[in-house]
Amino acid sequence: MIVQAPGKVLVTGAYAVLDGAPAVVCAVSRHAYLDVATGAIDTREMYDGDAKLGLGSSAACAVVREGASALTRGEDLADAAVRTRVFAAARAAHAKDQAGGSGVDIAASTFGGVLVYSLVGGGAPSHRPARLPEGLVLDAFWSGTSATTSALRARVEALRARDPRAHAARMGALSVAAHAGADAITMGDGAALLDAARATLRALDALGRDADAPIVPPAFHELARLAEAAGAAFLPSGAGGGDIGVYLSTAAPPPDLVSRALALGMRPLGLVLDTAGLRAAPKRGQ
Repeated sequence: MIVQAPGKVLVTGAYAVLDGAPAVVCAVSRHAYLDVATGAIDTREMYDGDAKLGLGSSAACAVVREGASALTRGEDLADAAVRTRVFAAARAAHAKDQAGGSGVDIAASTFGGVLVYSLVGGGAPSHRPARLPEGLVLDAFWSGTSATTSALRARVEALRARDPRAHAARMGALSVAAHAGADAITMGDGAALLDAARATLRALDALGRDADAPIVPPAFHELARLAEAAGAAFLPSGAGGGDIGVYLSTAAPPPDLVSRALALGMRPLGLVLDTAGLRAAPKRGQ
């Protein structure tokens, strides 16, 4: 048997989710696979050669490990209670390995689909399933450069220590955008979600300037301008830093945006939502 779990893109809620704001996260069609018979893990779909694409490969690995353990105990990975236990165990293991984090990527890999995720009451995780608004298209572009989330988080924490007022202002703007994104998803309002995504981009850019962190690289600014001119939104996924850019619109990316992305060394990944989340399947040939 093979256990597989999807990767993720974070739409809104980056950084702010760590302070209790809701995040909108989507499980996507790149996966980690674990062969139950051998214990071998295959994450090639989440890499470009030796470079991570930024789709949450380490989180997906943690989920398939815990999923395989549950499967060997005879548990059904489709059962809600089993998934909840897998999520809790994978989140704890991943937080230990990554020195923290919200667990939003673990939730996407475990439960799949679109989720509104938050940390409530002392940091306890909470999630609810959601849907992208009708007619909204989500895609992602790989920049060709891997970002290190822990390093970016460290710079943001350094800003908190040296200038608490600036940090609070930037996190406040991100929190407002995060709540707007969650509300838009709840209401099924595509225009409002695009506005929230654009507000997130602006807030991430301001945070990056104050924290001296490359959260929104120049190429992302250029593609964001092209996207907005087409009535779309383009922004970094999650902590940013240059690996994955999320494209949101009511139509496929326009040719001028795609051609400019290619000229900048980026390429579309052709992602679709993965609504199944963690699951098991027979090995090929069985």
